[in-house]
Formats: sequence, structure tokens, C-alpha cells
Amino acid sequence: MFEDTVLERAQEGHQGIEGGPSISREPATSARPEITARAPAEGRPVGKEPAPPATIPPEVTPQNRGFLRRRPVVSAIGAVLLAATLGGGYLYWDYTGHFESTDDAFIAARQSALAPKVSGYITAVPVTDNQHVAAGDVIARLDDRDYRVALAQAEAQVAAAQASIENVDAQLDVQHAQIAANQAQVDQAQAALTFAQQQATRYQHLEQTGYGTVQNSEQYTSQLHQQQASLLSAQATLNLAQRQVESLKAQHKSAVANLAQAEAQRDQAKLNLSYTTVTAAQPGRVVNLSAAVGQFAQAGTNLTMFVPDQTWVTANFKEIQLDKMRPGEKVTLKIDAYPGRTIQGHVESVQPGSGTAFSLLPAQNATGNYVKIVQRVPVKIVMDNPPADVALGPGMSVVPTVRINAAPSLLERLGKL
Repeated sequence: MFEDTVLERAQEGHQGIEGGPSISREPATSARPEITARAPAEGRPVGKEPAPPATIPPEVTPQNRGFLRRRPVVSAIGAVLLAATLGGGYLYWDYTGHFESTDDAFIAARQSALAPKVSGYITAVPVTDNQHVAAGDVIARLDDRDYRVALAQAEAQVAAAQASIENVDAQLDVQHAQIAANQAQVDQAQAALTFAQQQATRYQHLEQTGYGTVQNSEQYTSQLHQQQASLLSAQATLNLAQRQVESLKAQHKSAVANLAQAEAQRDQAKLNLSYTTVTAAQPGRVVNLSAAVGQFAQAGTNLTMFVPDQTWVTANFKEIQLDKMRPGEKVTLKIDAYPGRTIQGHVESVQPGSGTAFSLLPAQNATGNYVKIVQRVPVKIVMDNPPADVALGPGMSVVPTVRINAAPSLLERLGKL
């Protein structure tokens, strides 16, 4: 009676469900019967259970075998790939350990502005933008008429100074002749004085002995005094002529100084005339040309920028890359503008200090919080074979690779086999 009631409730609860669960009835083992309901698998007839799988010993199960035994070919390929990867990684590590590289590198040059030293109107500009010029080639010409006139005036002053020197020299010659004449007069006066002394002595003796008159004695005594005065006058004239020579010599020195001053003015006029032609001091290229015919250029006016042919590479390496870097080591350069070219060079020098140490406002880390930052040090690299068919200028990006270990790497040794 109890079992029939349970079955009826179960059937009422499962009405409307297609393929509802079947209720198995088992003998009761206790006071209350146990009802077991199992939902059949989809698509499987109700009341039919699948047979349990056959029991396989664990040592025979394929999942428990080793991967190498189950996939020997895949295992061998994987081992080969792993060995190749490890070997390639070691070769790459060993090869790159012989080099130091950076992308913080640029072409540098001592570019400058070309400007005239004198002012004037520009009459000719025989060059154009980005043109290559040799040393001595004309960049611009200024109107030189004013400077030619100044040069002619300076040359005339030189000629006048030379004439003044010649005049003083002629006066010196005349003065030397005058000195000779004065000396002759002194000699003549000296001879006349000697004769007058003899005459005066003779007539004084005659007067004293009574053979001569007093008048004659006084006359010849007077002549003696006159001859003495004449000698003194001739000597004074000779002395004056000799002193005049010293004056003429001083005038000669002054004339020589005036000549030197005039020659200096002439040379300055020649220089000013030469400054009217602006030329290139070394081979290079004309960049950013601003000069035009008819333009008035003041002294120091920027006519164009000039980039010389002598260029180099400034590479800013990290300071931790400089341990084995020395001047003379070989460098391979890759220029971003010409990726298909490889340029060889060498390290010329390493700057004794970081780039920030020589900046306009260097960093001051003496106060406040400090965070250590790896500094960069400029390294000058000179190109051994710079290309002549392309334009290289300041600021172009370069990737240098410096060989810091001259010994060949394992990869290079293998490549030679």
C-alpha cells in the first residue's frame, strides 16, 4: 500500500516530461524504503545502462608512457632546435661582447658664418645654395671704388714721405760740404793767427831794442788780436755747422717714421681693398646663402653659412661603455640618411668629462634629493673613407659601432673556416 502511493506521487511529479526517469524498485532493507531515480543519457533508451569500461592495467595505458617514446621524431626536432637556439644565443652574445654601439651620435663640423670685414654694396655673388667651393673661391664681391681711392691716397703719402727723406739726405750732404768749408776757414784763420803772432813778436822786439817804432809794434799787435778773433769766429761757425748735422739727422729719423706710418696706412688700404672680395678659406659647401646683388652689407653682416669638408662624428656613449674604449680603435658607421652605406673610421679621442659638465648651465647636485643617472660622454670619431658623392653635414644621425676587442669572436673564427 505504501509503495503504491509513492509510485503514484512520483508519476504525478514527472508528468509532461518526455522520457522521464524510471524508478527501480528494490527490496526494502530497512523500515523505510529507499527510492533511487537516475536520469537517462540523452539519446539513450530509458532503462538501458552502458556497460562499464574494461579494466586496463596501469602499466599498459598509453598516457603513462614517456613523451620521447610516444613522439620520437618531434622530440628529436625539439632537441635540435633547442641546441641551435642555445648555440646561436652564445654566438650572438660572444660576438656582441666585442663591440659597443649607440644611437646617440651625430655628424659634427666647425661651421661658421661668412661676413665681410668692410662695408659696401654687393656687386656680385658667383655662388649658389649648397654649392661646393674650393679654398680661395669667391663667395661675394663688394664695390671697391672707395677703397681704391683710399689706396691711391695712401700710396701718395708714402711717396711724399720718401721724398722728405731724400730732401733731408740732400740737406745732410750740403751740410757736410758746409762743414768742410768752415773747417777750411778755421785752418786759414789759424795760419793767419800764427803769422800775426810772429809779426807782433818781431816788432815788439824791435821796439824794445830801439830798431823799430812803437806804431809798428802796436799795429802788428792789433792784427794779432784780429786774427785771434777771426779764428774764434771760424771755429764757432764750424761748431754751428756740425750741430746742424745733428738736427738734420733727427729730421731724417722723423721722415723715416713718417714713411713707415704712410706705408702702414698703404698696407691697411690694400687690406681693406682685399676685404671687398669674400673668399672661402677652406674647401666646403655654401649653406643658407642670403647675399644678393645690390644689397648693402655692413661690416660683419652674415652673407652665408659655410660648412667645411672636414667633418667627424660625435658619439655620446654611456659612461659604462667606456671601460675598454681607447683612441685608435676601429669603428663602423651607419648613416641614417644612407642606410646602404657602411663607412669605416676610428676613435680619435674621448672627451675628459660628460656632456652636461660643459653645458651652459651644468647640473648642480650638491643639495636636495639625488638620483643617480648614467651620464653620456662625447667620443670623437673620424671617418677614414668619407663618401664624396653624397652630402654629409652637421646634425645627421649616425649609428657607430666601436670594436673594443680586437681578438676575433667565435662566430668570426667559424666564418673563416
